[in-house]
Amino acid sequence: MSGVAATGISVLLVDDHPIVRQGYRRVLESQGDLHVVAEADNAADAYGAFKAHDPDVVLLDISMPGASGLEAIRNIRARSPRARILVFTMHNEAVLVKSAFSAGASGFVTKSSEPSAVVTAIRAVARGERAMSDDIAHILAEDSLSAGSVLDQLGEREIEILRQFAGGATTEQIATRLNLSVKTVQNYHYLIKTKTGARTDAQLVRLAATSGLTRI
Repeated sequence: MSGVAATGISVLLVDDHPIVRQGYRRVLESQGDLHVVAEADNAADAYGAFKAHDPDVVLLDISMPGASGLEAIRNIRARSPRARILVFTMHNEAVLVKSAFSAGASGFVTKSSEPSAVVTAIRAVARGERAMSDDIAHILAEDSLSAGSVLDQLGEREIEILRQFAGGATTEQIATRLNLSVKTVQNYHYLIKTKTGARTDAQLVRLAATSGLTRI
């Protein structure tokens, strides 16, 4: 990692909505010390942009077409274990937050947060700290006091495969998006059913929907 440069913090902005990227580019660059060095609208391009620009912080949405932000986090951290990644998304389900941190995220803020909260989180992550918006901290605190979700038994790769499957992707599509063999995806599918106790694919889809991974 290049670290926080004396001239400021370089940011890679990843979101599949151009208007969101445009709005937050203006917000970030108005700060003076934050500089958007590249943008991407999917996980594959995010990885390519990270390799090309080596930003201090990656600000990315966890939900994108194809492979999601979870996969982008996994791939970026595999290339650079010290990469600093801040998830910025409309999703606030505990299972996704925990999966993002397990995959290697440094922070998690929701799009309902004030722009100033996002800016503060970027600076904290750039310093090597963990950052969360207030609503995420509250959700994780509540989750720690509850029985938790059945999905807590799943690893982040299993969560990603369940999310894609519940969203309508075929085994072949998932294998291509995640660079896995069809057999490996089938094995994960079986393991997910075993761990969650789901007997049918329809039950898996309902479980994903009720946990906030997808919408029916």
